[in-house]
Amino acid sequence: MKKYFFLFALALPLSLWAQYLLPNEEIIYSFETKAGKKMTLVKDKHDQYIQYRFGSKNHVDMQFPAERTKDSWKKFKYKSYMRGGGKQNAAMELNYLTFTNKGYQYQLYKTYYAEDGSYNTGITVTDSKGKETEIPGIYKTIKGCICNLEKSTLIEKEDTGL
Repeated sequence: MKKYFFLFALALPLSLWAQYLLPNEEIIYSFETKAGKKMTLVKDKHDQYIQYRFGSKNHVDMQFPAERTKDSWKKFKYKSYMRGGGKQNAAMELNYLTFTNKGYQYQLYKTYYAEDGSYNTGITVTDSKGKETEIPGIYKTIKGCICNLEKSTLIEKEDTGL
């Protein structure tokens, strides 16, 4: 009996994680939020689709896009900016991924500013009237990097304007 309980105890966290990562997928970028939620951006191992997932540890509240097709790549836009030179040159690294769902714009971000040594990640949600809601992430929980999208030919790149 103890043996079965032990196996169940091991399998339960794996099944909860499985909602965020299917066997044919790999993580592009993920983190936990300060409110106890989880954000995961995944792609098919053969680049057949990309998908954003957000929710509690044991339930995905939102997936975007709903369909896992090659067209999913066209629904995201990536932009980045990097300036070296350390603190004296105000070095920075900025990475953003945006998409629009049901009238809301979502922007995932990962930033570093040398001037104050700050690292940040999170999600900015903007409604149709321009009101922003910030969902701060916990930097030490990051897995992967949005910056890996820089080399992808499947995703649209935007100019940062800097």
